[in-house]
Order: sequence, then C-alpha cells, then structure tokens
Amino acid sequence: MTTIHDLPKEDLFTSGHTACPGCGAAILARNMMKVLGKNTVIYNPACCLLVFGGTYPHLSWKVPYHHVAFENTAVCAAGIKRGLKSIGKGDALVVGMAGDGGTADIGMQALSGAAERNEDILYIMYDNEAYMNTGIQRSGSTPYGAWTTTTPAGKVIKGKELFKKDMPQIMMAHGVPYVATASIAYPNDLLTKLEKAKKIRGFRYLQIYATCPTGWRAAPEKTVEIAKKAVETGMWTIYEYENGKMKINIKPKLDENKNLSVPIKEYLMMQGRFRHITDEQISLLQNWVNEKWKRDLAIEKALQ
Repeated sequence: MTTIHDLPKEDLFTSGHTACPGCGAAILARNMMKVLGKNTVIYNPACCLLVFGGTYPHLSWKVPYHHVAFENTAVCAAGIKRGLKSIGKGDALVVGMAGDGGTADIGMQALSGAAERNEDILYIMYDNEAYMNTGIQRSGSTPYGAWTTTTPAGKVIKGKELFKKDMPQIMMAHGVPYVATASIAYPNDLLTKLEKAKKIRGFRYLQIYATCPTGWRAAPEKTVEIAKKAVETGMWTIYEYENGKMKINIKPKLDENKNLSVPIKEYLMMQGRFRHITDEQISLLQNWVNEKWKRDLAIEKALQ
C-alpha cells in the first residue's frame, strides 16, 4: 500500500496556482503527481484545473501538458499515447484529467469510444458535482436536491430534480481492465489506486470525489470533513473493479436491515447548496442512497 509518508518531496504540480481555498481538485493534482511521476503526460479540457493550473503563460505542471477542447479529453489522450508509441516512447503514462461536466456530459462520447477500444490511457474524473469553472451549472453528476445556477431553489423548483449519474458503473459496463472510485479524504486508498492504475495496461478509469467549497457553499476548512461525511452517509461509495471483479474498499456503518446508520442530513447540512432542501426531499434522497448502497453490495457479491 502506498501512503502519504511514502511520497517524494518534489511537487510536480506546484504551489502558486490560483485555486480557491480548500479546492479538492488542487489537493488531488498535487498528491496524484507524486505517485504518477515525471514520465507522465497530462491532458486537460476546459475545467477549473485548467484555469488555475494551466492558463498560458503560467503552468503549475512540471510534466508535458496539453489542452485542446472541452469534449475531447479521452480521444486526445489516446492520440498522444499512440503518437508516443510510434516514436518509441510508449512507456510514458498518458493521463486525461477532466471534471464531471467534461466527463459525464460533454466528454461522454469520446470517453465511451476510448473505453470500447481499450486505449492504453488513464482517465481521471475529479468529481466536484457541477460545472464550477463556468458558473456553477448543474451536470449529470450533480446530486438530487442541490442548488446550482441552473437548478435554483425557489417556490417551484427546489434544486436539481434528478439523481446523480453513476459514471463508474457505466464504465464498468464497457468491460475495461480497471475502474475505481476514491476520495481526497482517504489518501492512502487514493494513492494505492493511483499506483495500481499506473501499472495496468489498457483503459483505466478513476472517479475521485473532490470537494468544491465555492460551488457547494461550504467552509474551505471543512473540505476533508465533508468528503469523509459523504462516505459515512453513503453518498459516495469507495470501490474498485478489476478484471471483472468488484470490491468495496471502505464500508460505512449499516443497521440490521443494511441501511446506512449515519443519516444523509448530516452531510447535506454542511453545505449551503442544500440549505433549502425540504424534509420530503431528504427522505427521498435517503431512500435513494439506501437503495444505491444495497445495489452496490449486491454487485460486489455478484462480481467476487
């Protein structure tokens, strides 16, 4: 297992960028690069990470870095990898790293195609659950009930009316070698999965929970606490799927009926984006989370 104490001191994603205080994506990028190392190429589409870490003429990445268009992450990463192979540098790790909007929505077509072809790339979705860079609009990854600028909380609409898209399960359905979820709040699990994904050949997909204090209307110093509470309440499940087998890595407390012991209200009330949410909505979301968790357990059992 890779731990924080095992990481090199050198930062390949440097300080001095312009991320918001408490940004989960910045925390992820810094620690991620300590695992992936110098023989890495990064591709970024339009996203917060591009704006605060890669806006010309300033760059926080100390490895080759590319940016083209919003919807092209997976196909551009695949093209870079094939190009490197053609000149004898196929050992380089090519990483496509995008937000949830550029993955679950705008980039879905390129992502699915790359997965189908089993392109030899590592695709990382940092999940901050909205289009934060362009004004906090809802994405397919935004949870039910959340306020965004396109799902406002008013008398008629009370936040997003649809549930979060399950991207890891969609990627598992492609039959790729490796799919995993992780969280910035559980660094040892995250780093171990990055180390594993680095060594696997073929298409690998990681979806990482990355708190956004600005878009979630939360205190920056609560970034890790919120991320932990998401796992404790079942709002975020940490698992991995490798060569057809699935394992849940961190399990929250369950009652005798396999329902989650920590109510999701504890998670919701830590964030201003849920300040408006009604008891009826909380009950509906709690039931959805309980059923999602039971489904995850059933899939794990079926794929052991």
